[in-house]
Amino acid sequence: MGAVSLTKQNFESNIKSGVTLVDFWAPWCPPCQVQLPIVNELADDLAGQATIAKVNVDEELELASQFGVRSIPTLLLFKDGKLAETMVGVNQKQALREKILGLLN
Repeated sequence: MGAVSLTKQNFESNIKSGVTLVDFWAPWCPPCQVQLPIVNELADDLAGQATIAKVNVDEELELASQFGVRSIPTLLLFKDGKLAETMVGVNQKQALREKILGLLN
């Protein structure tokens, strides 16, 4: 299934409860193309435990601006609607998994 695509219309409802990882990306960004399969794998691995989502910055400039995304990929980690961590650049699957699981406990 992979990561859920978010827009300004469904962003808040998807991050308001539990743990959510959001990948801000663009189709023309080579590092984003490295990060996206990792994010999709995490979505499948952590289904039912955490929400793994993605935002295409070309389509959602307002969301990117709202969260101060200046470089991509940027990953934002939320717990119950509050920003817990910001990560810029490509992140490895195991490191992301550990951060997510740490917020779940």
